[in-house]
Amino acid sequence: MAASKVYFTRKLTPETVVEMYERLGVHLPGKVAVKVHSGEEGNQNYLHPEFMRPMVEHVKGTIVECNTAYDGQRNYTDRHLKLLKSHGWSEHFNVDLLDAQGPDVALVNPAGRVLKVDLVGKNLVNYDSLLVLSHFKGHPMGGFGGALKQLSIGCASSVGKCLIHSGGTTVDQNTLWENCAEQDTFCEAMADAAMAVAEFFKGRAAYVSMVCNLSVDCDCCAVAEDPCMADIGILSSLDPVALDKACLDLIYNSDDPGRDHLLERIESRHGGHTVDAAAALGFGSKDYELIDVD
Repeated sequence: MAASKVYFTRKLTPETVVEMYERLGVHLPGKVAVKVHSGEEGNQNYLHPEFMRPMVEHVKGTIVECNTAYDGQRNYTDRHLKLLKSHGWSEHFNVDLLDAQGPDVALVNPAGRVLKVDLVGKNLVNYDSLLVLSHFKGHPMGGFGGALKQLSIGCASSVGKCLIHSGGTTVDQNTLWENCAEQDTFCEAMADAAMAVAEFFKGRAAYVSMVCNLSVDCDCCAVAEDPCMADIGILSSLDPVALDKACLDLIYNSDDPGRDHLLERIESRHGGHTVDAAAALGFGSKDYELIDVD
């Protein structure tokens, strides 16, 4: 596979998000689903709707989210809708909680190593194209959260999330945490699920990642550590695997004093294995050309 193009800027503004999308030279057709992380109640690091607004309006998109599979304010539809409103997403945009009502949609992925089926919120299939706006940062279970996590865990229904976390062994939230898969299996399941969504929107998807507010914890954490590194910038690509790899490489190549703390989180959870597994599936490449647009 040829090296994928990844665009990079150190500028972190709402307008720059649009500029980095425009660098990709694509026009997302039809009804556009815009996947973001809406942020758990109490989290201080998530990117607020005001930051995303120019980009979402540029593609005339609909914000999409799914319920979680763990305790919090986003694991049941009524609470999640209330949080989407209190965080301002419903105020600024049309919002679609994809799995607000069942049944889920099964995206078949014959190439999957762990999962052959990815369960996503049924409303996902109502969209013609997908824009993934990722806040790249650490994650307590996956090591890091970026484009691949948004495609996999992010687009999976609450039941689908159970399937990924358990390596395909359970869809029951009540027994999920006693049936969590071995870490590499979990990473491979995430790669499988990411491929299912990426292939569903093949040729009709774009990815932009904001590498900022670099906490070791995800926006899904109600109690999260403050950022340990300085902001890096914004990256964009048509290849989610190359995009995540480029984001990781920028952290590895940083001389920021907080780098090692973040890398300890990423490496202890085998975060790089998700990228490796995704590349092995062939829907993206770890080989990329980083194009600095500053």
